[in-house]
Amino acid sequence: MIDAVGVWSHAVAAILFTALAMWQVGRPKGGMQRRVLALALAMTAAWALTVMLQGPHGVIARVAESGRNLTWLGFMLALLHRGTGDGSRAMIVAVYAVLAVILVGQTGIEALPPEFPGSPRILEALFFGVVLLRMTVAVGALVLVHNLYTAAAPEARWGIRLPMIALATMWAYDLNLYTIAYLGQRWPIELLAMRGVIMVMLVPLFALASRRNAKWKMRLSRAMTFQSLSLMAIGGYLAAMVLIARTLEVIGGSLADLAQITVVFGMSIAALLLLPSGRVRSWFKVKVAKHFFQHRYDYRAEWMRFTRTLGRPGEDAEPLDTRIIQAIADITDSPGGLLLTPRDDGSLAPAARWNWPTVDAPQIGGDPAFARRCEESGRIVELDALRQNANGDEAAATPAWMIAEARAWAAVPLVHFDRLIGVVLLERPRVDRMLDWEDFDLLRVAGPQAASYLAEARGQEALGDARRFDEFNRRFAFIMHDIKNIVSQLSLLTRNAERHADNPEFRADMIATLRASVGKMNDLLARLSQHSKIRPEEPRLVQPRAIAESVARAKRSAHPVEVDGRADIVALADPSRLEQALTHLVQNAIDASPAGSAVWLRVYARPLEAVIEVLDHGQGMSPEFVRSRLFRPFASTKDGGFGIGAFEARTLIAGMGGRLEVESREGEGSRFMIALPLPATAATPMFKERMRA
Repeated sequence: MIDAVGVWSHAVAAILFTALAMWQVGRPKGGMQRRVLALALAMTAAWALTVMLQGPHGVIARVAESGRNLTWLGFMLALLHRGTGDGSRAMIVAVYAVLAVILVGQTGIEALPPEFPGSPRILEALFFGVVLLRMTVAVGALVLVHNLYTAAAPEARWGIRLPMIALATMWAYDLNLYTIAYLGQRWPIELLAMRGVIMVMLVPLFALASRRNAKWKMRLSRAMTFQSLSLMAIGGYLAAMVLIARTLEVIGGSLADLAQITVVFGMSIAALLLLPSGRVRSWFKVKVAKHFFQHRYDYRAEWMRFTRTLGRPGEDAEPLDTRIIQAIADITDSPGGLLLTPRDDGSLAPAARWNWPTVDAPQIGGDPAFARRCEESGRIVELDALRQNANGDEAAATPAWMIAEARAWAAVPLVHFDRLIGVVLLERPRVDRMLDWEDFDLLRVAGPQAASYLAEARGQEALGDARRFDEFNRRFAFIMHDIKNIVSQLSLLTRNAERHADNPEFRADMIATLRASVGKMNDLLARLSQHSKIRPEEPRLVQPRAIAESVARAKRSAHPVEVDGRADIVALADPSRLEQALTHLVQNAIDASPAGSAVWLRVYARPLEAVIEVLDHGQGMSPEFVRSRLFRPFASTKDGGFGIGAFEARTLIAGMGGRLEVESREGEGSRFMIALPLPATAATPMFKERMRA
């Protein structure tokens, strides 16, 4: 009974598919797609006819099945080709080439069994090989059907829905048939007979699809290509593993089991090592993008990923500086990067890094000339090209440490409205390559976009600091009022003491002390007032050791403070501002030091500079805090601290033409160095430029 169902159902399928093929040939319109569809229908009819005449196990029937699958793949290729342009044909054909090769190999293997009639083991191995190849073809075809439908334009899916459903049904049935045959180690007669019934049921779907005569406009998706090739590679890997194991079983003799275990174990280990590798994935993406697409990047996907990385919300998200590096690095598949931001003097300093702990960037990552060059040109700096042309002007302007760092690959300027916000230094990709025109174009667009995010964040930080300064000023308005009352009382006391004191010596001493106190309080009041028009004194010759001794005497009653160094050193400074800045630093050192641990003030000279060093052995600070928060107002490591001292100290020192440097290690202590110009330095252009700034 089941044999009769198989024969008659395949006969009906052959007739119906022949009729559909003739109908397609007779239609006046359709072009290449109509002809390929007619060929696929005719090949399906021929396959059904050979199965009816010869049975499903005949050589001609098996070859006809491969021809049927090949022509339907050709029809899908014709659909995909429409709308992609003649220049993309070679790329599209390559996606289907793997299945075509498998089909050809399957056809060759299926012609071998008659040559080995007396070898059951070889016949068994060939049976499993053929079944596995058919399963691979069915899986690959289903993947292509799915991706073909998802790659179609939304308005074109209505026209291709029915033929895609029909093809998916045909190959899904074949996949189940071959899977059962593989597991049961024999051909299931009932399922082979029912294939004819299934094909008859699919005829109306093909007929309705042909009547619609829609314009099946398609576009090629990168995701489709990567998914298809990945799944085909997995299928090929499994097929190769089974074929090798079966071959070893036939020819291995007594060592067959050991050989099979060795091959399976070795291939499994290779897969586990290679598949998770980022380098292998990067290599695969580069090769597919190079050989399957006219453009390296999927610009829509890149831009969505870029904006998603920059705008990532949530408390657990990385800081914006780090996200900017990641967003730029992901474009070129770079594993890490470094962000350099401008300093007050126009040079560049490291501000953040992402996945690149080994890069050793100096504190001054780029001089002002390099920063101006990046700002004015906005060009991407390709470091490999500079290494090859080390004598060029651009190589001379690029920081030497960047060129010396072998892992440094490219520098991307972040320019916002003709102002340099930063420079992102990219680490070399896992798969080394040269930058091309697409890289330059995309990075030139991404750089200003990232710069706008960074500039907005900096503006928000400045606005927040300004608001906090307003609050700070409002708090001190009450203090100013109290100080003003105290000054008035002391002034009255001074006048009364001048009029009524009996002891002339005591009176003179009291008057001098009170006048000095009044003068200091008036100075403090003037500094605190935001309407003060008092200008600070110009730098003059001072002895740093004497000022250090004065600050130490004032603080020794609360904590040990020691002074060391030369007393004959003379520097250019404003004594009042220098004493105020040094007081802030000494107080911070005292607060950070344990009880009884002395704070040291050392005075010494180095070329063109006098240095006052404040050294403590307290808790120290982390490199991240020193780099990004130490000299920002309201950032403090102390509980309840305002974080004003270091900020104001650096501001006061910079106003005198000096510099404040810091070295610190957590758990070991901190070293602050006030560098003041020597008298001979005052005539140098660098000092004059610093004073104008």
